[in-house]
Amino acid sequence: MKAMVLAAGRGSRLAPLTDRTPKPLLPVAGKPLILHTIEHLKAAGISQIVINTHHLGGQIEAALGNGAEMGVSIQYSREAELLETGGGIKKALPLLKDEVFVLCNGDIYSDFDLQTLPTELKAGDLAHLVLVPKPQSRAHGDFVCYEDRVVARGGDCVYAGVALIHADLFQFAPAGAFSLRDLLFDAVANQRVGAHIHHGQWIDIGTPEDYRRANASLDTT
Repeated sequence: MKAMVLAAGRGSRLAPLTDRTPKPLLPVAGKPLILHTIEHLKAAGISQIVINTHHLGGQIEAALGNGAEMGVSIQYSREAELLETGGGIKKALPLLKDEVFVLCNGDIYSDFDLQTLPTELKAGDLAHLVLVPKPQSRAHGDFVCYEDRVVARGGDCVYAGVALIHADLFQFAPAGAFSLRDLLFDAVANQRVGAHIHHGQWIDIGTPEDYRRANASLDTT
């Protein structure tokens, strides 16, 4: 099974830190954030990884290369124009090739064990999402989870940035830039999304305060 790591965004809320350094390369506990993700994938037995790039993408490629030094194989899906989460994945599908693949956001840190992610989707499903309880900083949740199914939008859970995705989720996706969330909402409406809730550590590194919290948390583990 292959994995895709989303790493193309500008990280504008983290400026000026991200003006000259792409967010996935910001150090967390002494190593680039994206390296934590790659190590977690490798530990789960996933060694073929596709990374999409746009903002300062050359720095990411220079830092990671083809992945050989880390014991993985990395390919890059380069975006001349930022395609957002959905468009970026759609563009990378020819590199992913497999019908089902693991998806990880490149701007989260979590102690979620990727080995607990299902290796197959239930019949008819287009995605299996890892969710976390809604942080206090979020006014609204993303999804309602009931008996390992996403049954509605809203609720008390947010998407944790880790998922198992079927390529058919993109069968009728639009061209150009669009959000993965739009496709997930449609799949939820059609009862084609499974999920489970992670109750451990999870930090979405979107702001300077999130970044400080991630480093403080990891320094004490």
